Amino acid sequence: MIFLHWGNTMIKKCLGCGVRLQDEKKDEIGYVVSLEKDFCERCFRIQHYNEYKFVSKSNDEFINILKNVNKTGDLVLLLIDIFDFPTNLDIINKYLSNEVILVITKYDLLKPYLREEKLLDYIQNLNIRSVETLIISSAKNYNLDLLMEKIKQYQKSNNVYVIGNTNAGKSTLINKIIYNYTDFQSKITTSMLPSTTLANIKVKINDKLTLIDTPGLLEEKSLIEYVDSKKIKKVIPKTTIKPKTYQIKIPQTIVIEDLAEIYFKDQNNITVYISNELRINRIYNEKRNSQQQKHVLSVPARHDIVIKGLGFIKIINEATVEIYTKDGVEVYIRKSLI
Repeated sequence: MIFLHWGNTMIKKCLGCGVRLQDEKKDEIGYVVSLEKDFCERCFRIQHYNEYKFVSKSNDEFINILKNVNKTGDLVLLLIDIFDFPTNLDIINKYLSNEVILVITKYDLLKPYLREEKLLDYIQNLNIRSVETLIISSAKNYNLDLLMEKIKQYQKSNNVYVIGNTNAGKSTLINKIIYNYTDFQSKITTSMLPSTTLANIKVKINDKLTLIDTPGLLEEKSLIEYVDSKKIKKVIPKTTIKPKTYQIKIPQTIVIEDLAEIYFKDQNNITVYISNELRINRIYNEKRNSQQQKHVLSVPARHDIVIKGLGFIKIINEATVEIYTKDGVEVYIRKSLI
């Protein structure tokens, strides 16, 4: 246990991240049900359930990591979650000049509906500098042999850095590589998110390859920042998405639990791609939630409405749509992914 003395008061610190433990404010860092606990709730859930709860913090630490990686000249694997394309990749281009293999993860979530060739064409529009782009699924072992071949082809030394946004699948990929290509029993079980210990994890795969897992880049304005750990478990998809298609008759509102409302003034056909664990209701009249942030979007035909951290809605016909989300969550339009 870690204790600090402040006057006559003994302060207990979390063994996972070092923050002061407190049992009064559930939504703040350091929360525990009982001060007899050794780990805060956030660290406990990261370690035991692989659940992520982000805290508001700048990406200064991540930028410093990029600068240090840039000095090495080593090969970098840049991981991007297929279901949650980041909008802050300009940081990568700005601070990193190493050769990069772009790795699109979690293909299993959308594979039945999205051809690999179309996805590769779509990725080109992200303007990410890379020597190769690969689409993988760690869960399904999809293209992992090919990834290992490409690493061997492009690596500059034994060290290969793995970078990307939080929850992009870095640790999952490394654990699967350990399982597939080594005889080791150990796994990466703790998150390297900001507000935990900021250090690289070196994983020696063989005498010619060491993977270096790095802390994740925080994606700001994501829904994940504004919900509790129980809701995060539902929001982050774990299995292949089962899209839901609706013929919209006006006025109608699509309600995704307490996370979002999408109000349509015009007839349309839409398909919703979100975690299978989330409940969707269709309401046959106008609904307003004054406690949520309002977005008014003019959506071209065959575009997606993306609610960052939640998922996306494919819109078939041009429409003006009102969207209500938790305050601070970013909503934007993109050309249809599927």
